[in-house]
Amino acid sequence: MLGLLLAATMGVLLLAAFYDNFKELIQTGASAGDILLYYATLMPSYFAVVLQLSMLLSLLFVLSKLHRNNELTAVRAAGLNVFATTRSLWVAGLVLCGVSLLLNARVVPWSVETSRSLLESFQYRAAAKATPGGTLGLVSSVAFDNRRQNRMWFINRYSRFTETAYGVTVSELDRDRREKTRIMAAEGHYDAVRRGWTFTNGREMWFDPEQGELIRTVTFTNKTIPHFSEDPTLMLLIDRKPVDLSFNELRRITDYFSSEDNPKFLRYEVRYYGLLFDTIGPLIIIAIAIPFSMSGVRISPAVGVSKSIGLFFLYFILNGIATPMGGGGYLDPVWAALMPNLAMIGLATYFFGRMR
Repeated sequence: MLGLLLAATMGVLLLAAFYDNFKELIQTGASAGDILLYYATLMPSYFAVVLQLSMLLSLLFVLSKLHRNNELTAVRAAGLNVFATTRSLWVAGLVLCGVSLLLNARVVPWSVETSRSLLESFQYRAAAKATPGGTLGLVSSVAFDNRRQNRMWFINRYSRFTETAYGVTVSELDRDRREKTRIMAAEGHYDAVRRGWTFTNGREMWFDPEQGELIRTVTFTNKTIPHFSEDPTLMLLIDRKPVDLSFNELRRITDYFSSEDNPKFLRYEVRYYGLLFDTIGPLIIIAIAIPFSMSGVRISPAVGVSKSIGLFFLYFILNGIATPMGGGGYLDPVWAALMPNLAMIGLATYFFGRMR
């Protein structure tokens, strides 16, 4: 039943993905092989989403069927308690927690990043054929505040495909966030091996931090600055929505900004911890489904099923409330991500306590 529900749910999501992207893929001139490759890399990113829902529905189906046929009554009449009766389900839940962790840590990040890269490459290839040297693939207005090293970056346009920054301005600040030097260049290139930047056709300026006045200015044709180690791929991640980033990309942002008091970073941290805590979802689902599915014989199984599904959607409502509160700084990001899970654990404990 779990396999059937996973296949059915993934099929529905595949149709939704076709509706969202198929027309765009056709417009880029992608071949049938390109389209198949794109959807083959995209679909694994949905596994972590559908696993919990499919697990809940399959669990409710099996337990309700046992309840309806009085199998659970017979087992409990034989002297087995609830935990002894359902121990195989708890073992399966632990296994699926490991599967969820593997999906979030390995499979889903690869799927999200690879499918996004494929779509961008199709778009760039189509634009290159239509207008050689076109501007598709350029990201406009990239801003990055490196508080660790007191540098402010502004890039007018950045090309993901040529890895070239156009219209670059970099300001170095003192401890009081006052400008000391400024580099303005027509182009900039990042060397990922040496972790440094090379600027072309620009000007370097020095300022008096106390007065804010320009002291000296020098033009240059090419200038390499090894200690400018900011990675442009990290700069571009900050401009994406947290839901569009993979677990690895969120971890990269979290690790980089963890020591900074940056309110813009909070929503990424909430999303990161949310994906991390989602790995205990299978155990929470089992804890929710069992009390209602194994209710007394006088109660229709449909009532327990509807209550379990209602609690499942209550989890998503709580998550929808906690996420903006954590992103807005009203809750600590860890607690904002953990709150829906704690609420469900509390409800499951309460209903288990009421079982006889």
